[in-house]
Amino acid sequence: MKTYLVPIDFSKASVHAAQFTAALSHQTDVEHIVLLNAYYVTVYETTLPNSDMVMVSNEDVEANAAERIRNLEHLKKQLESQVRPGVEISTHLNSTHLVRAVVENVAAKNADLVIIGSTGNSSHNDYKIGSHVIDISKNCPVPVIIVPPDYAFEHISRIVVACDFNKVKENVPLEGLKKLLSKKKLELLVVNVDDSGKHNSGDAERAAEETALHAMLKPFHPKYAYINKKKS
Repeated sequence: MKTYLVPIDFSKASVHAAQFTAALSHQTDVEHIVLLNAYYVTVYETTLPNSDMVMVSNEDVEANAAERIRNLEHLKKQLESQVRPGVEISTHLNSTHLVRAVVENVAAKNADLVIIGSTGNSSHNDYKIGSHVIDISKNCPVPVIIVPPDYAFEHISRIVVACDFNKVKENVPLEGLKKLLSKKKLELLVVNVDDSGKHNSGDAERAAEETALHAMLKPFHPKYAYINKKKS
């Protein structure tokens, strides 16, 4: 994996995700980290006054964008002392909403991985996982790492893949996963999420045998397990 994309909204969670990415660079072959900030101003904000009878001017938009760029560059400078030597860090300001900005920049920057804080990047600060984070995970064409705010980076030794074995090719980033496993010796655990309890009398590996996931991951000797209880 050569390029990582990190959405930044300057919340503690997003900065923590960027610091996690810097630490991760010492264990992976990443060459480029992109710090992305999405700044979306609707046409209504620049043409109609808000409830306080204040209208956003073009000068306000430009000043806000300039401040965001300065903050991105400041964070970039902090991270340059934390990443593995040789890793390039760049910044990008995107004038669209966050989910679209991430999807578009994954393609434009040829990103292999998105790393995002589990809170922040959302208007609902009380959510354990921000609504935008969920939308990014659903729509992003490459794997997404969601970093909890209190998580401290540790050497990665295990990967867990959770799926329901339905439409595996569409729902599991098999190629990205295979690429990661081919480069590092990691323990692989595949968890079958089986809310209906169909596999109570069997085992998860047997349930996976006829899927593309089983055939592709077989060389990596995964361990299989299943979960058959819905979380209340």
